[in-house]
Amino acid sequence: MLLSTYGSRGDVEPLVGLAVQLRALGAEVRVCAPPDEDFAQRLAGVGVPLVPVGPSARALTKAAPPSSSLPQRAAEVIAAQFDAVTAAAEGCDVLVATGMMPAAAGARSVAEKLGIPSVSVTFQQLTLPSPHHSPLAYPGRPFPPEVTDNRVLWDLDAQSINALFGEALNINRASIGLPPVDNVRDYVIGDRPWLATDPALDPWQETPDLHVVQTGAWILPDERPLPDELVAFLEAGEPPVYVGFGSMPMRASKDIAQVAVEAVRAQGRRVLASRGWADLAPIDDQDDCFVIGEVNQQALFGRVAAVVHHGGAGTTTTATRAGAPQVVVPQAADQPYWAGRVTDLGIGTAHDGPTPTFESLSAALSTALTPETRARATAVAGTIRTDGASVAAKLLLDAISRERPSMSV
Repeated sequence: MLLSTYGSRGDVEPLVGLAVQLRALGAEVRVCAPPDEDFAQRLAGVGVPLVPVGPSARALTKAAPPSSSLPQRAAEVIAAQFDAVTAAAEGCDVLVATGMMPAAAGARSVAEKLGIPSVSVTFQQLTLPSPHHSPLAYPGRPFPPEVTDNRVLWDLDAQSINALFGEALNINRASIGLPPVDNVRDYVIGDRPWLATDPALDPWQETPDLHVVQTGAWILPDERPLPDELVAFLEAGEPPVYVGFGSMPMRASKDIAQVAVEAVRAQGRRVLASRGWADLAPIDDQDDCFVIGEVNQQALFGRVAAVVHHGGAGTTTTATRAGAPQVVVPQAADQPYWAGRVTDLGIGTAHDGPTPTFESLSAALSTALTPETRARATAVAGTIRTDGASVAAKLLLDAISRERPSMSV
């Protein structure tokens, strides 16, 4: 089986969980993903081969190219998918396509050419057309503010995606003898997409036009021990507040480390900062702040007072499952949605906007650190499913064993 993606850590990590479950059931698996070293190390750690595709996701993210260059970048991603996935998919029984829209479009086109069944997967529901929510606007292509009808907005979304990605996709499709696609979004999603999120954290409302299979989030149980130095810091005082923004460079907040450390200290708490793509670092030599790299968040989040993060689907799910109160500082894409879900569930609070100040982050922390929020977070933690990757793996293998061509949607 080939699992294909292009994006940040949040687009790769769920495939690690699915790959391990598939291998446990006897399947051979490889993953097509960006060539970043941390992705390669993560997959190597579970014995899954990485087929590198495209440029470094971290380098592309940190370069911050203008939104006007999105069609050009999409064309490069699609071309890279055609090259890498074509070679990697030979002999595969099924292809799982996820990640950014042009990457998934390229991967599904390759599967179509090779006659391989494919499944479209998303790790958040905001790219799935529904009258119950509006679509995400692409950078540089905002929706008209006077339009509030979700159905109209989804029509505009399809037009926007075609304008951004349609030409590049169809040029590449023509190069391998495939007909053009009129609606890129609907081609990628199909009629039966999979939604790999937790139903309690991300409830999907059924729609008449789309049959969504919600499997639960794809989480790999992490058995790695925490580093000795980190354990010593945790045990040296009261639980600290974790601050980390994953794959977000936090360009809008150049002094984010200063703001975060001072806001946490103002609550009388110690600070545990995750370096991440924002390159968080100590602001002084006080011993109440400890900086970490890649660690087992599943083990860590249950030992902190709160988690301050960017609102990626994976981090939000891990923190929710651990029962940790959250402060979400959303930066882009689906992150405001996850921030809203955290607030709606009462398990934390959403920061207003992507650029925290000492005052705004202090106010958010004061809410997250209340006993009431902690109690609610503990209660919700018990509702989060842990079998999503197992469910998805069994669905894939069952579909292959029954030779159901309808799985390619």
